[in-house]
Amino acid sequence: MPKIVDHEQRRTQIAEATWRVILDNGMEGATVRNIAKEAGLSLGALRHYFSTQNELLIYAMNLVKERVTERVNKIVMSDLPPKEKVVSILMEIVPVNTETKAEMEVWLTFTFYSKSKVDIFDHVNDGIFQGIQKLMTLLEMNQLLKKNVNKDIEVERLYAIVDGLAFHAMQEPQRVTKEWIHSVFTYHLDSICIDDE
Repeated sequence: MPKIVDHEQRRTQIAEATWRVILDNGMEGATVRNIAKEAGLSLGALRHYFSTQNELLIYAMNLVKERVTERVNKIVMSDLPPKEKVVSILMEIVPVNTETKAEMEVWLTFTFYSKSKVDIFDHVNDGIFQGIQKLMTLLEMNQLLKKNVNKDIEVERLYAIVDGLAFHAMQEPQRVTKEWIHSVFTYHLDSICIDDE
């Protein structure tokens, strides 16, 4: 009896192999040949799932977004208090463990690569700015923002804090730890929100 192959699972395995190649060798090393070898496939088998290198790279990057979105959606659906929910969501988009560090490194590598390939790749949008807008709206809807808070400025400021912490966590993981990042997010939200207890 022929072996049944789950095509979506195989595409995911190839995308994960792509991440590993990017982490080890950068975008220059993310050739179809190297990715096929990492995935344990022949070139022909890999091309059965992805006809071009660009199609594979876009799929691999979208998978990063999907995984983060899936984790965030679980928190959104949880019964956590609003401020705690916001902090938990923010913690999912910064590199605080092996998984999120790998995702961030792959995403940043791809982002810089795609800037020089604008004719091939659409503008890379990680959705974080839009997500932060939604988090600020959540705080506003729950009447947690202090009266003098400028929502637009606070969205921009929190976006900058997220980016800064993410960058520094990648560069100085011994100093910018998960606990420290959590403390910074909590401190910042406390500065713009009333007590929700």
